[in-house]
Amino acid sequence: MKKWLQKTLVITVALLTFGLITPNHEIWDALDNGQANNGSANSNIQSNTTNEQVTTVVEDNYAIDQSEEEQNLDSILFAAKEQSYIKFGPRIAPVIGKEFEENIFPKLEEVIAMTLSSLDDESIKYLTITDRPSGQYGEKIFHISDGTNGKDLIRFHVRTEKRPQEGYYYNFHYHTSEDKFVVHHSLGDIFYSKNTPPKWLS
Repeated sequence: MKKWLQKTLVITVALLTFGLITPNHEIWDALDNGQANNGSANSNIQSNTTNEQVTTVVEDNYAIDQSEEEQNLDSILFAAKEQSYIKFGPRIAPVIGKEFEENIFPKLEEVIAMTLSSLDDESIKYLTITDRPSGQYGEKIFHISDGTNGKDLIRFHVRTEKRPQEGYYYNFHYHTSEDKFVVHHSLGDIFYSKNTPPKWLS
């Protein structure tokens, strides 16, 4: 078979299958060695190629779906951590950052993953996360919302608490749309200091 025709066929197959299926080189070997006239050998090569192609397409589609879900979760978790540190600001973050990473953020990850698992694939595509944590003494860290209607699904907050004889603590918690954002679901507390903490974002 002429090389230009062989290259044209390879390119055509690659374009038609978007690169998911690559031509099996056994076909070219068989054609080059003159085995194309042998019906049984040719049918074996074709059946093997077909089986390999079907398997490849199914595995690739599964991998694509799985990676999209993981990408959605990863991007939301990345934004969640970023918004948390913006909220803390350069004065609070060095004091509570390590404990936040070790004790609070893993629980926050679980809650977000659980929330996403209850949604259908279409809804997950349109999730949004707020990008303006509240400053001063406001509690809001970030909210995760349905991007199609703008309604909040879950709200993550942190409250400053002064405990007599102990000092100041940060109480991390979240609210869900399931209970109309009334109940405080605690993620944990982090001790700050006996001194009054600075304002958020400062």
